[in-house]
Amino acid sequence: MKLEQNDEALLFSTTKIPDIFFSEYLSGASGNAIKVYLYISFLAKYGKDIKVNDLSNKLALTVPIIQESLKYWEDLGLITKKGNGYIINNIQELELHKLYKPNVSLSVEDIERNEKNEQRAKLVETINNSFFQGIMSPSWYADIDMWFNKFGFDEQVMLTLFNYCFNRSALHRNYVQVVAEAWATHNVKTFADLEIYFQKQEAFSKIEKAIKRKLGISRPFTEYEKAYIQKWTEDYGYSLDIIEIALKKTTSKTNISFDYLDKMISDWHVRELATCDDIQNFLVSQKKLAKDKKELEKKVKYNSFEQRTYDNFDNLYANSQN
Repeated sequence: MKLEQNDEALLFSTTKIPDIFFSEYLSGASGNAIKVYLYISFLAKYGKDIKVNDLSNKLALTVPIIQESLKYWEDLGLITKKGNGYIINNIQELELHKLYKPNVSLSVEDIERNEKNEQRAKLVETINNSFFQGIMSPSWYADIDMWFNKFGFDEQVMLTLFNYCFNRSALHRNYVQVVAEAWATHNVKTFADLEIYFQKQEAFSKIEKAIKRKLGISRPFTEYEKAYIQKWTEDYGYSLDIIEIALKKTTSKTNISFDYLDKMISDWHVRELATCDDIQNFLVSQKKLAKDKKELEKKVKYNSFEQRTYDNFDNLYANSQN
């Protein structure tokens, strides 16, 4: 028996997408990936069989983009590859499995932790109301708890983390994670630590802009060039005044290399030259040393010429008369 789909049923039918998709997955996915997911969800409702090439033509996307999008959703667990096709998984069930934990008897440590988390619970409520209009996805609760435990942030730092990402229109999990890891790398735990970190970042930004201006560079610095500047300022503790001494020594050169600057500045650090006066005195001594060496080489070269000697001046005189 052959069953056919009634065209009128398609007109009045709907494809349901759980709200958890919009709160949990929408912001982190590309437009093409969302396009692919919505369409295959629509097809799955009717049990349709479609090839990747047909999907490419239907959505006006290249085959590599279709394959990349399918792989993206597969990695997140929203779809599962089976044979020559895919199963569209139940998103709500996936989230439930993430959040479910067996309820065992609480230990003393658990009770103490719950008491401590009362303040955190208020913070999470503030984050939910301030940045998610009161509809924060359940998985964010687990992430916040994980970041508290992993990075050791206090409540004010966590609130600032969400505010920082929100103001940059980047309030999605991957970006928040990257920022949190960057703060943790600089030993940020408390809000006082964070203020010190921001001050260092601001100072670094000023030095970076000054170096660009003095070198006449308009492009953004590469990651490696920034690493050099960070080494000079943070590891060596050098100010812009000291770095500028090195920059001035490149005025006669073309195609200035950060490797060249780094060798010069690192040499000063190895010699334990800590101030501008130390470096200027060192450069003067090096210049004098080079001058003395040059004069010595000239003297040695002059003395190396064979000098003709005349023992019998009478013979010399006689020869000159002939």
